Amino acid sequence: MVLIMKEKKMKRFLLTLAALAALGVSLPAQENSKPPMKSEHYEIRAMDDAALLDLSMLARELELRFGVYNQLFRYDPQSAPLPLKVRVFTTQPSYDAYVSERLGDTRPGAVYLHYSQADKRELCVFRGSAEETEMLPHQAFIQFFRAFVSNPPAWMREGFAVYFNTLRFDPAGRAPGETMNGSLTYEENLSWLEYIKALGQNKTAPTLRSVLQADSSPQSVNQPPDNFQAAAWALVSFFLGSGMEDYYRTITDCFLALDQNASASENTIAVMRRISLWTDFSAMERDYKAYLDSRKTFNELIEEGRKAFTAGDFPNAEMYFTAAMYQKPAHYASYYYLGLIYYEQKKYAAAEEYYKSSLSYGADPGLVSYALGINAAMDERTSEAIRWLEQAATANPSRYREKVDALLVQLR
Repeated sequence: MVLIMKEKKMKRFLLTLAALAALGVSLPAQENSKPPMKSEHYEIRAMDDAALLDLSMLARELELRFGVYNQLFRYDPQSAPLPLKVRVFTTQPSYDAYVSERLGDTRPGAVYLHYSQADKRELCVFRGSAEETEMLPHQAFIQFFRAFVSNPPAWMREGFAVYFNTLRFDPAGRAPGETMNGSLTYEENLSWLEYIKALGQNKTAPTLRSVLQADSSPQSVNQPPDNFQAAAWALVSFFLGSGMEDYYRTITDCFLALDQNASASENTIAVMRRISLWTDFSAMERDYKAYLDSRKTFNELIEEGRKAFTAGDFPNAEMYFTAAMYQKPAHYASYYYLGLIYYEQKKYAAAEEYYKSSLSYGADPGLVSYALGINAAMDERTSEAIRWLEQAATANPSRYREKVDALLVQLR
């Protein structure tokens, strides 16, 4: 049963993960007189004094992202026009003015400006803006990819950008073995899953060929099919996560077909030719549909797990909740339900660990403290049981005080 999907495969290159002010400036934006900060692959320039405050943390974040991307793509950094340039703003007027001057209008949060002349390319970041969290991951990937392949096929550019968009930076985190703060975490981006499945059921989804050939001619570069970004993500997800080695090999072979100096249409034709050499498109369409049908969102996995748990089907319930945990490792629900499963199986030590994990990820303190109290009581750890039950009653007196008082009489 294909439920956990690509987590194990993707751990080859994904969870190495790690690092994430505003002062007024007047228009036009004036470049700070201090020299840019340079890291291994980036040159980051502050456009005002406020932007200088966290350049090192932004450099940390971008270097970590570069490392994660390149675990998959395996490019030789020496083949790119390094360093990759980044320009940082901390006010809306200065950011908007700079970007608008180059694009004709502005973009929220962050935008990568690509030019045929490599030394003019740069990533512009409005540091601290509400949109930065969403846009920086997307645009940082595009900057990385286009440093090595100036004009990649649109489905690869957009599909991978969406795929990596949920690679999040925690400035206070620290990866195992690291001495510096800043770490990356990854939750699979399934924001398009329900939508693309619905398109398939309604028979309105773009075909794989139309996605793969979206910019196969100069005239089609700016005219992708409807629902292109969702379909591009789904195609990348399929190649990486189907569990079929042939498709994983297909996508890595596609990287080798790309030419740094080719146009988007030339690269698209080259990739399509490479895929066509070894792929039966009818079989791939069937496998792709089966893959999407098998995928479940986090909420669907939790609901299926609840149904199995209620029916006493603990093995399947555990499978669903574990899949949900892999999909959203920082969400409390899967840990809490796994705690319930182990409690029912009288595996009290394991139940306690999962309950505590759910608590650390934001579960209701009253609910989990009560569960920990009952668990400890059944494991004959009376003093711990009393402590947890008292905490439950304190956290939510209206719900637990009466129950706890009755249990404490028995325990004491």
